Amino acid sequence: MELRHLRYFVAVAEQGNVSRAAQKLFIAQPALSTQIRQLEEEVGAPLLVRVPRGVQLTAAGTAFLEDARAILARVQQATVHARAHGVQERSVRIGLVPSATHSLLPGLLQRLQQAGTGTQLQVREMISSQQLKAMQNDEIDIGLARPAEPLQDDAYVHMAAQITDPYCLALPAQHPLAAKSGVVALKQVAHAEFVAFSRYQDPAYFDRTVALCMEAGFSPHMRHEAGQFISVLALVGSGLGVAIVPASLAGLVHPQVVFRQLAASGYTSRLAVVCRKAWLQTEGAAAVLALAVQELQLLGQRLSV
Repeated sequence: MELRHLRYFVAVAEQGNVSRAAQKLFIAQPALSTQIRQLEEEVGAPLLVRVPRGVQLTAAGTAFLEDARAILARVQQATVHARAHGVQERSVRIGLVPSATHSLLPGLLQRLQQAGTGTQLQVREMISSQQLKAMQNDEIDIGLARPAEPLQDDAYVHMAAQITDPYCLALPAQHPLAAKSGVVALKQVAHAEFVAFSRYQDPAYFDRTVALCMEAGFSPHMRHEAGQFISVLALVGSGLGVAIVPASLAGLVHPQVVFRQLAASGYTSRLAVVCRKAWLQTEGAAAVLALAVQELQLLGQRLSV
């Protein structure tokens, strides 16, 4: 098994289609299919099955994908570390949920620059469960996570800070509720089509969306899915449906999307800064962590206004 087999498999799994993956990799589709078959023969189990519009992961494929991504990430990190040998800049590896790319990362980068910490960042977008596992495997140092439940310290992870990031409803600008101010009850869109954050990308957030609707007394019609929150908002803005999103996304100005606060719920949305305990013992780690916590707390203040 060679690294190219892992790269090819990850590309096919992420694209869900061999033809699209071949285009992305700049190789011929038959050659890519051959490489995937060779990988499956070496693994000893089918990793992908054909479906009408492409391919789908098997149970073995889902498990293998997570490990393949981790291996490729470690190889990339090894390369970066080797190149950085002898350089005085400190490197911090950050994992972050997609929404934090817009709500937390820009401010954190500005704080690091102003503080003159000489910190070089390596940023990886990953869901919360992947972040916790990555810390156990020494793959990231800091996580900007969206945990379904409050996080507690364990042998590997330190929970530095967390804020409430309430759920809100994203509506097309032409939707009747968009013209009304104030709090919206989720049951008011019980018959609407929903745009969901992809279950494949983050099953926990997808399931929470369903749970919120069930709490409001209906089962949502999940007509559309997108793998990035910015794409979710684009679909909402196109008038394809409504979406349940974190309030921190309201900072993304979209002329065709209106955000409305949802009525109180038994479910809480959180954003947290967590870090790898062993990393805290390294030089400069405490200062970087403090800046990340400051940026999170500032966002919490904006959301509570």
